[in-house]
Amino acid sequence: MDLLDFIPFRKELNKAYHGLTGNANQTSENPVFDELKVRRFSTPLKEAASLILDKIEHWVGWNLKSRKTSVGGMTMIRAEVSSFALLGTKIMVTFGLSEEIDRDGQPITTVNAKAETEIDARGDLGESRRVIRMVLSALDFEFRKSHVRDDEYLFRSLDPKGQTQAMQELFDNTSFQTNPDEDRKKPAKQAIPFKPAAKSNGTTRKPSVSEKQEPSSSPAASSEKKNVSEEKPSRAKVKVIKLKK
Repeated sequence: MDLLDFIPFRKELNKAYHGLTGNANQTSENPVFDELKVRRFSTPLKEAASLILDKIEHWVGWNLKSRKTSVGGMTMIRAEVSSFALLGTKIMVTFGLSEEIDRDGQPITTVNAKAETEIDARGDLGESRRVIRMVLSALDFEFRKSHVRDDEYLFRSLDPKGQTQAMQELFDNTSFQTNPDEDRKKPAKQAIPFKPAAKSNGTTRKPSVSEKQEPSSSPAASSEKKNVSEEKPSRAKVKVIKLKK
């Protein structure tokens, strides 16, 4: 036992500290807040995912951003929430759902969640935690008869520690905050117009200085010069005869 456990109201003080200094929250096996504990239900993954999507579509201020399946088979659902308490500040929340088969061949769906408030300040007054709690509470109520406790999960799962660690690491590797530029449409690339060379209106182009100074040293050019000199007609010499008077 740690000596810090004897401090009165230590757990409540720790909760207040996280609520005032943090703008991100995430579910775990042993969380500071009880409502952020990882949920497990004896139900197929499709049913849990469809319930989360239905709540996101009908709740005011919630906007579905993406739904995809990661490499490990985990279904990722990402949404954007407008906080009324923070005057419309955006909160990015992500849910990770993974399914496994127990010893009896029944499915067990594990639900992880994390949220971050897009705010410059360090604290968000617990808004990111309340966003996660809204969805987890809806799952607890809808699947209240199929909730899997920790001791029951240890008995039913084939590899409880390995499965828990693998799914937690897979979910933790996903980034908290998305780049806002990803949601915007990228502008189309502007093609550079091709301008053809202007045609000469019957005027001859004057050779440049470099063209005048550079003599043609190729053998073809020298042979052409020889042929031209040979083709020139030779002038006949005229002999003048003077007559003596």
